[in-house]
Amino acid sequence: MSRGFSNSFLSLLLLVLTLSVTASATPVVQIRENLVRLSLAKRFNLTGSGKLVERDQRRVRNLRARANSKLTGVSFVTDADGSVAAENEAVDYVVNVGIGTPPTTYSLLVDTGSSNTWVGAGRSYVRTSSSQQTRDRVAVTYGSGSFSGTEFTDTVTLGDGLTVTGQGIGVASRSQGFEGVDGIIGIGPTDLTLDTLSPDTGSTIPTITDNLFTQGVISEHLVSVSFEPTTSADVVNGELTFGGTDSSKFTGSITFAPITSTSPASEFFGIDQSVRYGTSTSILSTTAGIVDTGTTLTLLASDALRRYERATGAVLDNNTGLLRLTTAQFANLQSLFFTISGTTFEFTANAQIWPRALNTAIGGNANSVYLIVGDLGTNSGEGLDFINGQTWLERFYAVFDSGNSRVGFATTPFTTATTN
Repeated sequence: MSRGFSNSFLSLLLLVLTLSVTASATPVVQIRENLVRLSLAKRFNLTGSGKLVERDQRRVRNLRARANSKLTGVSFVTDADGSVAAENEAVDYVVNVGIGTPPTTYSLLVDTGSSNTWVGAGRSYVRTSSSQQTRDRVAVTYGSGSFSGTEFTDTVTLGDGLTVTGQGIGVASRSQGFEGVDGIIGIGPTDLTLDTLSPDTGSTIPTITDNLFTQGVISEHLVSVSFEPTTSADVVNGELTFGGTDSSKFTGSITFAPITSTSPASEFFGIDQSVRYGTSTSILSTTAGIVDTGTTLTLLASDALRRYERATGAVLDNNTGLLRLTTAQFANLQSLFFTISGTTFEFTANAQIWPRALNTAIGGNANSVYLIVGDLGTNSGEGLDFINGQTWLERFYAVFDSGNSRVGFATTPFTTATTN
C-alpha cells in the first residue's frame, strides 16, 4: 500500500485514530470519514514561581542532556533523590487513555519530545488480567520533573474498542512535577526510550504510534497535530491524528522536511530552518532545531533573539519573563518568516503575541502586549538553535512522520487569524 498522502489513499484508509483537543478531559468518541476522535484538554497550570520561559529553558537543558548522553554513550543519570527542582508544566495538552482489561482511564500529557508512556503521578495504576510486570525498572527525568518505577506491558484503549496490546507502560512509584495529571503519553522518536530501563538499558520501548502501526490498526507510521489559537480553555482547539492526515485541518499542500542530520536536534523531531523578520532582516540563518508539543513558547537562540529584540523594539518584562511591546510597537510589528525545506511560512504579528485575554494568567498586565518568542538560553551553532513549540504549532499543521523520518507542515485556516 502506498504511504503517500494522495486522495486515493485517504479514501482507502480504514482507520485513523484522532484525538481532539477540547476544554474537557471527558472522553468523547466521534467518527467522521473514518476518523475516531477522543477529547483532549488544553491545560493552564501556572502554579509555582517559574515563568514560562524559565520552564521551557529547563526543558531545553534536559533535552540536550538526554541527546548528548545517547550520542556519547554515557548514561544519563536520572535524579533519584529529589534534588532536581520540579515545576509543573505551565501549558500542556492532555488526553484520556484507557489502560488494562477492563480499562482504567488516565489523564496523560501529550509529548513529542519524549517517548515513554507512564502513569501513577495522580491516579494509581490498576492491575488487571492484561497487566504484565517486566523485570525492568524505568526512570525518566524531564525539564519539569521526573518519575521512576516499574515497567509493565498492558492493553491500551484509545476509543470505542480501539486497542493496542502489549504496550509498554511505566508505573511510577515516585514522581514529581506532574500535579493534576496521571502521567505522559510519549510519542517522540522511539530511540528516546534508550537507557530508561534497567537492567535492559540497551532496549527501546515501542511507542503507541509504533504499536498502532505494527499491529495493523493504522496504515501509516505517523501522527499529525492540529492546534488552533484560543483565548480560553472553553473551545475545541485541536486534533491529534494517528495514522494519517485530516485534509479539513490544513490548506494547500504539506511541505516535508527530512529529519536534520545535525545533532543533538537529530535525536528528536528535528529540522533545518531559517528565520527572517519582515522583508529583509535575518534573525537566524539556516540551522537545526526541533518541533515540540511539550514546549510552550517559540524559542530562538540567544543571539537570534537579540536581533529580534532590536528589530521589534521589545523589552524584557520582569514579571512574566517575556518580551513586551507598547501598543504602538505592536501596531508596527512585522511578520516572522520561517523557511523550511524551500517553503516559507508566515508567522504573523498576531501569532507572535501571547493571548491578551490570558495575560493575567501568566502574571502580566491585562492591557500589555507580550511576545511568545523567547530565549532558548544558548547562542546559535550548538546543534539545537530553535524550538517551534505549542505557540507555533497553533498556527500550522504538523505531521510527525516516523516511517519516513521527516516532519511535514502546512498552513491552516488559523495561520493568519487575529485571535490573540
